[in-house]
Amino acid sequence: MYDEIEKLAINALYDATCKIGAEVSKDKILLEFPPNHDMGDLASTVTFQLAPILKKSPAMIAEDIADVIDTPDAFLKVESKGPYVNFFIDYNTFSEGLLNSINEDYGQLSKIDEKIVLEHTSANPNGPLHIGHIRNSIIGDSIGRLLKSSGREVETQYYVNDMGRQLAMVVYGIKELGLKIEDQGEEKIDHNIGRIYLKVNQELEKDPSIDEGVTNLIKEYEKGDNEDLNQLFHDTIDKCLIGFKQTLKRMNVSHDKFVWEGDFIRNGDVDRYVDEMVEIGYARMEDVLRLKLGDYQIKNDLVLRRADGTSLYSTRDIAYHMYKCDQGDIVLDILGADHKLAYKQVKAALTILEKIEEDSEDVSVLFYEFITLPEGSMSSRTGNFISVDELIDEAVARATDEIKSRRKDLSDREVADIAEVIGVGAIRFYISRLSPEKHIKFKWEEALNFERGCASIQYAHARASKLIQKAENQGIKLEELSFEDNWEPNEFERNLVRTLAKFPKLIGESAEIRRIHPIANYCQELASDFNRFYKENQVVGSEFENARLMLVEKTKITLKNSLDILGVTAPERM
Repeated sequence: MYDEIEKLAINALYDATCKIGAEVSKDKILLEFPPNHDMGDLASTVTFQLAPILKKSPAMIAEDIADVIDTPDAFLKVESKGPYVNFFIDYNTFSEGLLNSINEDYGQLSKIDEKIVLEHTSANPNGPLHIGHIRNSIIGDSIGRLLKSSGREVETQYYVNDMGRQLAMVVYGIKELGLKIEDQGEEKIDHNIGRIYLKVNQELEKDPSIDEGVTNLIKEYEKGDNEDLNQLFHDTIDKCLIGFKQTLKRMNVSHDKFVWEGDFIRNGDVDRYVDEMVEIGYARMEDVLRLKLGDYQIKNDLVLRRADGTSLYSTRDIAYHMYKCDQGDIVLDILGADHKLAYKQVKAALTILEKIEEDSEDVSVLFYEFITLPEGSMSSRTGNFISVDELIDEAVARATDEIKSRRKDLSDREVADIAEVIGVGAIRFYISRLSPEKHIKFKWEEALNFERGCASIQYAHARASKLIQKAENQGIKLEELSFEDNWEPNEFERNLVRTLAKFPKLIGESAEIRRIHPIANYCQELASDFNRFYKENQVVGSEFENARLMLVEKTKITLKNSLDILGVTAPERM
């Protein structure tokens, strides 16, 4: 429905530009949502494109366009405001059409023939997921959901670092120091593995010779000849991944595929690609084998092999990216801002190997800044980091206290279920609401704000659910409702319809820029508009009961679908 309105506006603008002697291609005419409703429902800045051609100011051109434009029937008026040409929708006709077009799949765009391989989380399996990983997981999972909603095929991958030094230290502790995973005193298996890693580090401080033992273990595992050692590495990783998956499931995060780093050693890909870069002439043996990247404006060489011949994470990462390029049309990584140099080096290597063009966007990355907690806001059981499990437990505990202070009528089971939904939702929404380029200091009072935060959005959905349930209890069947003939949307109804109309376009735009925070901001806007509508209008039993119930139902659908992109549960009651 919104697409049709947009096309009408673009066609009218095109005809108007022809009339003033400055034809603009229709695909170059862009529309946006004005910052406030007084400026209309759609706005165009086509005047800026015409200014160099007509040798006039954008504001003067906007007036010229407004004077000659034929206002389409779907709009009440078109007027100029500064450099903008603003369109005002006729809500008496538009509202019914829009609400009738909203179904359970609202926001799911038409299929695009493009497969994206999206890697996120990929934490080292040497202990539980911690607060340093959480933003990666939430951004990655939400971007995956967004891209799927935009019509793209998406495969999410977790890159399992089974060849890293951190894991080797855990295996060393088990094999050489006699440390048993099940004896570490933690409830979750990944926390027990983290305990072993901590203990081996402590022993290393006392006895530096352990470092050599860990190095020898890495060499032996990389050879792949010792089946017992291979099994020990795999069993340890599998156990850690069990804990990871439990945590991620609680956060509503999942992966389609787990790809093991060691596979690229075992199948010969790492050696094959390294040898190829030597043959091409970019890789040269000095103290170690180095990839020279000066031609790509990268001063730092990339070490491909250690002096002892073993590979490095960066070398294996090149092989992994070569593999991902074969799996889809687009490769997208979610990485912390501290990985910018490593990413440039890997992408340069892919160019050298002629997998991609130098300026190709087929391999890209979304960098994010880090997240911290206020000093002293939590303590850690492990002594050296805050785990995601602890973060969730804290959020749920705080949500529990808040719910109990507001709802004395709920059973302990009901409180626990609602608190879990609110606590997890608060974490996911709080992290999603800011652009990834911004550092986050996690503030509990903001994250769990019931008046303006994720809980307020979830409450709007629960409120809509309650209204619909009330109507159904009175025998009203939503599927049989029809609009009242004399319904003319008031200010609050128009605002809600206007916001509902934005959703599909916003999904397309957000997917193009691969950013999730516009969806989070939209959720807040939609909930706020609904709450104002609810406060100012009687629904059940009103003169316009049918129209308002349909508004409530369509808002409920859109809230659920927008929250689902964020991985946040939309509760039926709170």
